[in-house]
Amino acid sequence: MNQTLILLIIGVVSLSIGVVLGYYVRQSIAKKRAGTLEARLQEKLVQSKKEAGAILSKAREKADKLEKKVFLELDQRQKAVIQAEHLLFRREENLEKKTDDLERKEREFRQKVERLREIKESLRELREESLKNLERITGLSKEEAKNELFAELEKEYQSEVLERLRKLEARGQGQYERKAKEILATTIQSFALSQAQEITTTTVKLPSDEIKGRIIGKEGRNIRAFEKATGAEVIVDETPETVIISCFNPIRREIARITLEKLIKDGRIQPARIETEIEKAEKEVAKKIKEAGEAAVYETEILDFPEKIIQILGRLHFRTSYGQNVLLHSIEVSYLAAAIASELGANVSICKKAGLLHDIGKALDYQLEGSHTDIGIKILEKFAVGKEVINAMKSHHEEYPYETLEAVIVQVADQISGARPGARKDTLENYLKRLEDLEAIAFSFSGVEKSYAVQAGREIRVFVKPKEIDDLAASKLAKDIAKKIQEELKYPGEIKVNVIRETRVIEYAK
Repeated sequence: MNQTLILLIIGVVSLSIGVVLGYYVRQSIAKKRAGTLEARLQEKLVQSKKEAGAILSKAREKADKLEKKVFLELDQRQKAVIQAEHLLFRREENLEKKTDDLERKEREFRQKVERLREIKESLRELREESLKNLERITGLSKEEAKNELFAELEKEYQSEVLERLRKLEARGQGQYERKAKEILATTIQSFALSQAQEITTTTVKLPSDEIKGRIIGKEGRNIRAFEKATGAEVIVDETPETVIISCFNPIRREIARITLEKLIKDGRIQPARIETEIEKAEKEVAKKIKEAGEAAVYETEILDFPEKIIQILGRLHFRTSYGQNVLLHSIEVSYLAAAIASELGANVSICKKAGLLHDIGKALDYQLEGSHTDIGIKILEKFAVGKEVINAMKSHHEEYPYETLEAVIVQVADQISGARPGARKDTLENYLKRLEDLEAIAFSFSGVEKSYAVQAGREIRVFVKPKEIDDLAASKLAKDIAKKIQEELKYPGEIKVNVIRETRVIEYAK
């Protein structure tokens, strides 16, 4: 028991001594470590101060350099500002000087204007006074003196003015004619269309003269029924194996021809049979009309026309004008107008369409009142054809004023197609009547001595009396005759008016 207690006490004492010793040992170790850390911190602090000093030194150097640079820039800017101020001052001084000069010049100009006004007024007064004195001395008024002076000047310089006018006119006319001839020659040369001249009668061949009796029928009932149903006249004369169908309407004439040929081929000619064959012929002609219209638009490469327009256009296949087939004429005008438009830089499409449609009114002029131009305008407006096409086609006979260049081109193409040799023909009566009317128009003017219509009515030569008509009056007479011909006559193409003034001086040697 005692040993145990002693051991316990000894253990407690040993533990206490060990604790105390351990505490002092740790304190000693801690102090040593603290001294080492403090030395390190002290070293780092010294090093940091050195680095901070170096950084501050560099910063001061940069600040000094920047300060010097800023001061230098400020100094330069101050100098620039001072120079600008000096320049502005000089400009302001110059501007003030210029302003003073302008004001001075303006005052001088006003003074000069005022002086000129006074001089002009004094001159006007002097002129009026001089005119009054002149009128008092000569006994002529101002207007009379002016007219007399102008008359004297006109007489003095008439020959010189006429000579200059002739030269200018000849020069300009020659240039225009050369260019126009080039364009027209190129246009005509690039296109050639076959033309078939037609008249108002159609000849039908018969297999024998015995058929004539069947055509006439008992007491003429067959021929009367035929003429009544077709609207065409059948002429049966002594010409062997031939009958003639006459009608001003080409479509009715074509229906009559087809009907008669079929009746002759069949051999049964009677009123009931005639009506049946006429119905078949009408359908056949309607088909031909449609095919002709389609062929025309395909040939001219115009594929945007309404179907009804194409059908009306096909009717022109059976229409003639002065013996010229109107559909072929329209196709030719379309090509010619397109060629001229391409040369002049106009709208080729509009010219081509207007050229093809310019005579479309002739397809219905037997049914509607008015000129074929007005009828054509109504047809095109009804089927919504472009306004530019209508404007281009409506002036081809000069019934309406030209609104576009295309209108002039279509009119020129129409005249080329109608006036070229062989395209059209006229009756002998119309031909002679036109020649007589041309000469009568020329003789209706005073001072005309002789007048001759030549070149098949394409030219009229007028000889004037030289004592009554001078050169200036001859030029005016030619224009007046041409104007009167345009107003009073209708003719295809154009007519040349040639006024000739000849002065003859005759003396006798005795």
